[in-house]
Amino acid sequence: MNASNIKGYIFDLDGTLIDSMPLWYNVDRIFLSEHGVTPPNNISDIVKKMTVEQSSKYFLDTFNLKVSQQEIINRIEEIVAENYRDTIPLKLGILELLDYLDSKNIPYGVATATYRTLAVSCLTRLGLINRIKFLETCSEVGKGKEYPDIFFKCAENMGLSPKDIAVVEDSLYCLETAKNHGFLTIGIYDKSSKSDWINIQNTCNLTFQSAKDFLNYLVIG
Repeated sequence: MNASNIKGYIFDLDGTLIDSMPLWYNVDRIFLSEHGVTPPNNISDIVKKMTVEQSSKYFLDTFNLKVSQQEIINRIEEIVAENYRDTIPLKLGILELLDYLDSKNIPYGVATATYRTLAVSCLTRLGLINRIKFLETCSEVGKGKEYPDIFFKCAENMGLSPKDIAVVEDSLYCLETAKNHGFLTIGIYDKSSKSDWINIQNTCNLTFQSAKDFLNYLVIG
């Protein structure tokens, strides 16, 4: 793949732009523990492909909780909101990578399974909210990233076809969805996806250990 042919980028948020996966690893455990449930060891693997709406319904149905689905959503948002607003940092090299794309007038935006309110608060604090061309969420699109809808919506926002757009992600299933529907794919390593890294390497057009490595490739290429 020739990087010079890429006309636009769709970035994942969690684990790709921002270092938030440790928080998401723990939030389900915190919530379930508050309701007297000992979280299964594989709870993160179970819910990582779900939207917040899907995971809250899963908690409700599986653990027979005496709260409403909306109360679950509200509590999870409350747990993570402070971190998104105040502490979660950018991944290493992201700022420099986006500076480079800006210098080349290459549009980019964000496609995320996270709540819009959380994404906006974090991106605002980090100074990125006015730099991205769009912010699309799975909740608003109505489907998770196992479906291509959110990626097609992002392509529409840029006025580009999938073959001209690179989807930058750290999650295997998201990259598989994008690839299977005509997008270029770039995998960025995150510790949360360590077990999938070989498959990510086999799936993507390009893979990098960090955004810094990706930037070096773009500059040299």
